[in-house]
Formats: sequence, structure tokens, C-alpha cells
Amino acid sequence: MEGPYTIYGALGSPYSMKMRAVLRYRRLPHIFVSATPGDEPIAHVRPPVIPVLLFPDGSWHVDSTPIIETLERDLPPMRSLLPDDAALAFLAWLVEDFADEWGTKMMFHYRWYREADQRAFSHWGAFDRLAGRGRAAIESTARAFAERQIARMPLVGCTEGNRPLIEETFRELVGLLDAHVTERHFLFGSRPSVADFGLYGQLSQLASDPTPAGLMRAETPYAFRWVAHLDDASGIEGEWPGFDTAGSALLDGLLALCSEVYLPFLAANAAAADAGEDEFELTIRGHVWRQGAFRYQAKCLSRLRQRYAALGDRDRRRVDGLLGESAVAVLAGGAA
Repeated sequence: MEGPYTIYGALGSPYSMKMRAVLRYRRLPHIFVSATPGDEPIAHVRPPVIPVLLFPDGSWHVDSTPIIETLERDLPPMRSLLPDDAALAFLAWLVEDFADEWGTKMMFHYRWYREADQRAFSHWGAFDRLAGRGRAAIESTARAFAERQIARMPLVGCTEGNRPLIEETFRELVGLLDAHVTERHFLFGSRPSVADFGLYGQLSQLASDPTPAGLMRAETPYAFRWVAHLDDASGIEGEWPGFDTAGSALLDGLLALCSEVYLPFLAANAAAADAGEDEFELTIRGHVWRQGAFRYQAKCLSRLRQRYAALGDRDRRRVDGLLGESAVAVLAGGAA
């Protein structure tokens, strides 16, 4: 019998939780090992990020999106995360990318902006790593951890100037999700897609940290509970009805967030990275957004453009019909 997958990750890592949920949904035997970059036996893996997955064949893998692509390519299609309809599959990848790269700004902001959240997660994260090794060691590590993470906030765009847009888009996202999940369990139907798992990864953290969890419990209780449904969806069966019946306020709202917020951000970031600029600025929904250029997110845009270019003419027209002209221009290779 083929051995299990091994996930080296952390309970406080949205991408670790995303990948654990994916393996659970796909009913793939796996072991979860608490780890941080630099730990053995993953110290040799590059880039030094978590989660790291050790596949049953002995190969090492990083980055949740390429890992999911590998699973989709190499495993039987049973319990796939990608709708059969190519246009819906593209939209699922787009929402997953939005969750991974914009949703993480929501997560990082709420985790490290307010003292209550700083205190809570720094201690939880230190405990996850040092459980059983003494309170003094845990609390000392928690202080150093908080200082390091708070200092990194500008790197991911979590600044005071950007705070209003981050908090606005978080409330918009969970409000849309809360209204949707009482009528349709997942984004495209009664089974989850890669888009749902992308959203779950970030929300797994937002639904546990004090401030955003409190907001969700009070204002969007069904979205809050939906996160628990995705944590282990191994018993969920369902279907995606298809493109003609996939429309919903949630899909419209997510695509508006992608079109009005995320894709313009990606385009501005990529232009700055290509020009060798350290920082860029743009106006999003009336908010001035400033951030350092980030090379990885330029790769994200390139990957989305490759997926868009691979669509057939009919499927591209269907996608274009759901996105604004400026979003289509970005995906086709132009500026926002």
C-alpha cells in the first residue's frame, strides 16, 4: 500500500490549513507535522516556507497552488477541486488567487494590528511550537515573534494608510459569504472547489483570531460556521451544476473584488517589479494604496494570464462577460 502524504506546517498558517483541508476532502491519507522553515527534515527545501508536502513517492513540494495543480494532474478525477467547465475552472483559480494574495492581507492585518490579537496569536503560535517546554520559554518566544511579525506588516501592505481598504474588503467578503451559504453550500454548487479552499485558508485564521472572529460571530455567523465545514469536508458529496446555473451574488461580489481591487493591484505591482521600482501606488475604490513591490505576486499575475490565454474562444467570452473591461485588459496582458 502506498504511504501517506506528510504535511509539515502550522495551525497558524493559512496555507497549511488550506492544504490539510484539501487532503481531507480528497480522502488522501496524510500525517500533519508541526514545523517551521528551517526545521529538520525540511531545512533543505527551497523556498523556505510552509507548508512543505512530502509526497508518497519521496518528492518534496511547496506552494499550495502548484501542489493542488500537481494533485489535479496526477490523481484520479474523483473529488477534483476543478469544475469540468473550463470557464468555471478559470474563475475558481482566479478566486483562489485572490484569497491567497489579497485575503492574506486581511489575515495579517487583523492578526498584528491590534494589541489583543497580537497578544493572542503570538502566544498561541509560540505554544504550538514549544508546547510542554515551559511557560517562560513560550512567553519569551511569543514576545520575539510578535516583534518580528509586526515589523513585517509594511512588507505585505498592512499599513495604517491601507487599513481602511483591507477592513472594507474583509467585511464585504464575509458579508457576501454569509448571505450565500444558507442558500448554496459552496461557491459553485454543493461541492467545494479550489476557490472555496482558497477562501477557507485565510478564513481559518480570521475565524480564530479575537477581533475578526468576534466580528464574524456577531455579524456573519453562517460564514463563521462555514469555515468549520471546510476544515474537514471528507464526508461532503455534491455537484457543480454548470456555468449556466453558477451565477450568484457571491460570485458576482467576488469577481467585483477581483476586478476592482485585486487585478488592478496585481497589475500595478507587476509594473513596478518589472521597472525595478521599490514601491508603487494606485487608487483603489477611492483609497490610495501604497506598498513595496513584491516579485512573487508578479508571478501570480503571470500565472493567471497563462490560464486566461489557455481558454478557448467560447470560454474566454463567457469569462469576459462576467468581468469588467479593465479586468479583462489586465488578464490579456495590459494595464489596469
